Amino acid sequence: MPLDLNLIRQQFPGLDRPAIFFDNPGGTQISRQALERINRYLLESNANHEGVFATSQASDAVLDEAHAAMADFYNAASPSEIIFGNNMTTLTLHISRSLARTWQAGDEIIVTRLDHDANVTPWVLAAQDRGVKVNWVDFHLEDGTLDLESLQTALERKPRLLAVGYASNSLGTINPLAKIIRMAHAAGALVYVDAVQYAAHGPIDVQKLDCDFLVSSSYKYFGPHAGILFGKQSLLAELFAYKVRPATDSLPGKFETGTQNHEGIAGVLGAVEYFAWLGQQFGAEMSEGLAEEGYHGRRLELKKGLNALRAYEFELSRSLLAALQTLPGLKIYGQTDPRTLDQRVATYSFRLRDQHPRETAQKLAAAGIYVWDGNYYALNISERLGVEESGGMVRVGAVHYNTLDEVERLRAALEKC
Repeated sequence: MPLDLNLIRQQFPGLDRPAIFFDNPGGTQISRQALERINRYLLESNANHEGVFATSQASDAVLDEAHAAMADFYNAASPSEIIFGNNMTTLTLHISRSLARTWQAGDEIIVTRLDHDANVTPWVLAAQDRGVKVNWVDFHLEDGTLDLESLQTALERKPRLLAVGYASNSLGTINPLAKIIRMAHAAGALVYVDAVQYAAHGPIDVQKLDCDFLVSSSYKYFGPHAGILFGKQSLLAELFAYKVRPATDSLPGKFETGTQNHEGIAGVLGAVEYFAWLGQQFGAEMSEGLAEEGYHGRRLELKKGLNALRAYEFELSRSLLAALQTLPGLKIYGQTDPRTLDQRVATYSFRLRDQHPRETAQKLAAAGIYVWDGNYYALNISERLGVEESGGMVRVGAVHYNTLDEVERLRAALEKC
């Protein structure tokens, strides 16, 4: 059934104000379910790990449930493949250090210019430490898609690792990830996927993708500030972990160094529960096909919810693109063909005439419309497009709690700009 936007928006207390949130690529509003999990944790089970007393045991049960929930969200084989951390950047810096211990001087890795810097610089720094060559894969300037021919050429050099994004946080491009992973594995490379931008917009299945690592940050999909890494159990078990001596050698605790943000992890559990609720409410017509694919229980509800969400976002994305294209003097960067909406998320970056992006963002903020400007840490993109020195771009990004009326109000406000 179609999404009931009134019912959905009731699940987000932060929306109850006179503002329009198109700043979602930088962080979404938190769901009621995530908030309730955070409050309940702090009131009922606020304790440190592995104690013999009631609140510690209750805390450990919540953390175990959160690992299981994220295994369901990613469709990982086991909760042991789920590692929590502060955010995607911190987790990637941590894992890059461990992976780099397996590299030898003269080895090679691949990064792309379409990625957020958090999936670039950690690998570049690790390569510098180990005397490893970094090969760069470019993107097509005219439509913001990754240059797969350049990638294939780089893979012929038999690199140790490919770091690649699921979707661009700047241009909205969804990479053909399954194809890219097959190409990389055929060349003997591990694949590390940044799914931060994609996770709010559609289902993830790490087993079908066959990626080696995948990471996201839950504040980009209706949860608190936390990072969640998937890694194949066989790889995580072999990797050296930088940790203190009393810490466990078993997974996933081996990589969850120090006392974690327990209430934040509880909030991630709540965010997953929100997606499952979405599937229960609006995904009935998708049940049969997904069940035939082998999903069941919460994994089925999650896939139903995220597919229902994705279907509505096609409508939002189409409306956003059409609205932006009607404005004279506005230049959109990235894909602009309505026939390729399935190859992007509803994130659009643009410039308005000769107006500085910060000025455009300020004018929209004054009208109660929240957007980002600059490079959004996708520095290589703004440099390649030639806009970094002049302020980058304006970025608007819709998620499923946005409405078509909000898109029209954005168009009218930009027209005034």
